[in-house]
This record gives sequence, structure tokens and C-alpha cells, in this order.
Amino acid sequence: MKSSTIVSPTFCLFAALLIVGNIWGQGSPSNQPDGQTQSSASTDPSTPSSTRPKVRSDDTYVIGDADVLSISVWKEPDISKQIPVRSDGKISLPLVGDIQATGETPLQLERAIAEKLKGYMTDPEVTVIVEQINSPKYNIFGQVGRPGSFIITAGITVMDAIAAAGGLRDFAKKKGIYILRQSPGGGVTKIPFNYDKFIKGKDPSQNIPIMPHDTIVVP
Repeated sequence: MKSSTIVSPTFCLFAALLIVGNIWGQGSPSNQPDGQTQSSASTDPSTPSSTRPKVRSDDTYVIGDADVLSISVWKEPDISKQIPVRSDGKISLPLVGDIQATGETPLQLERAIAEKLKGYMTDPEVTVIVEQINSPKYNIFGQVGRPGSFIITAGITVMDAIAAAGGLRDFAKKKGIYILRQSPGGGVTKIPFNYDKFIKGKDPSQNIPIMPHDTIVVP
């Protein structure tokens, strides 16, 4: 007669609980806080530059003397710094040396610095941000070739400002140009400028010097 093995109910219950526990352990999520997923691509310093967010550089503002610039070179903390533009219009950076900043847009300065750094590193990525605007500026808006903010140079007049902005566009209202000038009391004065009259030599006195914070409007 063959003997039979009797398995106790307690042993069966223990085995079932062990199997369920193993399955649950294999399928459970990693011990990360809810809503957080660790990504090696976002924390790895060797992440390719193409995956990093790009900062759109300003290609309209013109840097002036005494402006404070934030220069950032990717993975180069010794070069990255905040620096004011000197009275000679230049800034100094390690490996770059003196480089002209006044008269350049942030985008143009980025390219100039990157070109200087190519002798020391592969594909340098430079970002230039104007942290403080301290140089005297005027604005020109409307129907001109290149509207924006410009540095005031000695003796600059309304006609000089229009020329620096690329001249008038075809549909500019030449008789309706005006300058908005801040008054000492806090108000704003509107000064008309008739381009046609000036060109014909009828009213040369209206070609006044530009003052800091003047805004020229060409409708």
C-alpha cells in the first residue's frame, strides 16, 4: 500500500502568502515620491547641448557704457560672470581678454565671445543678458528700417537718429514725426518734426539734439 503525504492547511496558507508577496514586490513602482520620476538625462552633466533649453538673445537692444552684463559660458564657471561695461566700451573676460561691447547687441556680443573662445574649447555656448541699463539711450519706433533703443552719442540730432535706425520706410508720414521728451516735472512734451520741410531747407532749427530717454515716433 502506498503512503500518502498530508499537507497541513497552515503550510498552504503560508506558501500562498509568500508567492503573492513576491509578485507584488516585482511589480511595485520604485521608491520615488508621487509625481516625481528620476531622469538621468536631466541631471547628467554630460547631457548633449542640443537637449538644453536655449535662451533667445536680444538682437535689438544696443549695449552702452556702464550697462551691466551677465555673461554665461556653458560649463565654464570661471568665465561666466556679471560685469559692467567700461567707459571705453569694452569688457574683459578670462581667455577672451578685452572685447568691444558698446554698440553691439547681446546676440552680436555672444557671437564675438564664442569666436574668441573657439581656440580653447569646442563649440562654446555663450549667453549675454543685460542685467542693468545704465547708459544714456533714446528710442525710435514706427516706420523706420530698424526701430529700437540706441546709444546717445555727442551731438546726435533727430536726423542722425533716423539715419541710425535705417532711415524712413516708404509709407512713413514724413510730416507727422514727433519726439516725446520727459519734462523735469515728470510730464511729457511732444515736439513735432517735419521731415519734408527740413529736407527742403525750410526749417533747419527743428533738427534738435536728442536727449536721454527721448522717444522718436515715426507714424
